[in-house]
Parts: sequence; structure tokens; C-alpha cells
Amino acid sequence: MSDALGRLADIAPAPSEPRQKDWDEVERGLGFELPADYKELIHVYGGSHWDDYLYVLEPGCPNEHYDLAEWADHQDDALEGLWEFEEKPAELEAEGSRVVPWATTDNGECLYWLVLPGLEPDRWTVMVNEARGDRWEHFSVSCTQFLASSLDGELRSSILWSSFPLTTHQFRRLGPV
Repeated sequence: MSDALGRLADIAPAPSEPRQKDWDEVERGLGFELPADYKELIHVYGGSHWDDYLYVLEPGCPNEHYDLAEWADHQDDALEGLWEFEEKPAELEAEGSRVVPWATTDNGECLYWLVLPGLEPDRWTVMVNEARGDRWEHFSVSCTQFLASSLDGELRSSILWSSFPLTTHQFRRLGPV
């Protein structure tokens, strides 16, 4: 178990039933590999809702609204259109760079992995984009580190809701709608 996942377990005890995934099949369907810490996060917590605000996306999520593959397809299309009107963040100027969503919020902010050419998935970092604007933030941490550090107050985003995290944490595994 990674340090960040251990910190999450201190914040919200893991559900008793882990989520099983055929990661080879998932990654073939997506067309890219996923970070090991994310796969461990999904195995332990699954697609999840944290502090009544942040949703971690899951491939094949029982709640179809938070399926990682659907979000990845949708966001690729949406961002291509967006770059026609807004300037790309500096982190995305390198040829072949892209972002892939791994979480979203009740307000519509999106949390992405920053995928750079030649960079192994375990070294991807986090980008946060505001819901209805062109502000982006970059955090040089993994997605699980970002989640744990946001929940325990070690890391603070100026884009995410000012009341996140809650004083008393809430966790809910996503199920069918």
C-alpha cells in the first residue's frame, strides 16, 4: 500500500470488498496505461465521492455518470474545441502532451493527469481546471497523493471549492444509479 493510500485509509476506512478489474482489458480499451497508484486506489475505494464534493472516476463504474472511459472520450473532444478559443496551459505546449481526467467535482471542475511524451504513467502529475473558465493549476504529485493531501489539508487548490475538504470527512463508494 502506498503512503498516500495509507493516509486515505486514516481519513476514511476502506470498504470491505475491493473492486476487481482486469486492468489489461481496461488499458487496452482506453488505449493507454494507467498509473499504479490509481489502480490501487480504485481497487481499494472504487469510484468514489469524497467530502460531498469530489468524485474519483472509475473505468466501468457502476454509476455510469462517473465512468473513466466515457469522461476521457468526452474531455478529449471538449478540450480540442476549447483550444480554439482559449490558450492552452503552458504544461500542454509540448508536442504530444495531453490531459486525461481522473476526477471531477459537484461544481464541474475537472482533475486531470498531465500526460507528457515519454513519461511513464507512474510519473504523471495532476492538473486542475476550473469549471467555467480558463484557469488551470498544476500539482507535481500523483492523483492519490493529491487526493490524500487535499483531504488532510496539506495541499490547497485555489480552484476547488473553498469548503473542501470538510472538517468531518465523508466517503461514499459509487454504486448504480
